[in-house]
Amino acid sequence: MNTRITALFKIKYPIVQGGMIWNSGWKLASAVSNRGGLGLIGAGSMYPNTLREHIQKCKQATDKPFGVNVPMLYPNIEEIMEIIIQEGVKIVFTSAGNPKTWTQHLKTEGIKVAHVVSSAKFALKSQEAGVDAVVAEGFEAGGHNGREETTTLCLIPNVVQNIDIPVIAAGGIGHGSQIAAALALGADGVQIGSRFAATFESSAHDLFKNEIVKANEGDTLLTLKELAPVRLIKNKFFEEVQQAYENGATKDELVALLGKRRAKRGMFEGDLEEGELEIGQVCSLIKEISSVDQVFDNLLKEYQQAKNRLMDI
Repeated sequence: MNTRITALFKIKYPIVQGGMIWNSGWKLASAVSNRGGLGLIGAGSMYPNTLREHIQKCKQATDKPFGVNVPMLYPNIEEIMEIIIQEGVKIVFTSAGNPKTWTQHLKTEGIKVAHVVSSAKFALKSQEAGVDAVVAEGFEAGGHNGREETTTLCLIPNVVQNIDIPVIAAGGIGHGSQIAAALALGADGVQIGSRFAATFESSAHDLFKNEIVKANEGDTLLTLKELAPVRLIKNKFFEEVQQAYENGATKDELVALLGKRRAKRGMFEGDLEEGELEIGQVCSLIKEISSVDQVFDNLLKEYQQAKNRLMDI
């Protein structure tokens, strides 16, 4: 599985672990990197000093490449970037902002930069900003999502034909056959979030992990598009949001309903009623909480089986 992504990041497999808030601490990132993928620490749910601690622990736990995912809409962005540079992190994935803001600054420090996009238009803008790769994330993905609602199957070939830099497919990928499909569409690698959220190494609460395993088709929906579109498992909070829409809630009323710390309450603290439970549509394919090693074994086995099926056609 040698691709432009394995060459760019110096990894064995073109498999990137999504830098999910409240899921992607140093234990998950180092386990993925040790197995030959690219682990990402999710800075979006960390105070600056907490991020520094996770980076340092990750460096102790693996001698393989790993990176940090930075949603640029969060506060303390300058301090976060300075910590990343000080700690010698060599790979940064940015999202939720303009790639021009930080790309060149990071690259002057010898850091490889990838940016998350949801359309070919923003992929092209990212390439013009100088990023080394883009993550093209389809509508199926969990957490905060693009407003375009373009599915991965349509998004990837459109992005691939519009840019020259490597493309990492994301959204709805949690099975080896989906890795094969993404590569067939022209992607150079995949980013997997939900499947890694339901691992022993994930920093999410066990109650949330169990909800992922229990989820069936149709148990997630995208909502709160007026604020920042987010895909959630349906629960009491989700139903309150839907009721607010039916009552004609204004944007300010939706902001008040959302409040603060919803994602932390749901994914990190295990409040299955009042918290946000962010996960992708692929959760219906996740049947058990596994170790990262088990996930990789399954992904690689399923990938090879998919290739064999195609060769028999």
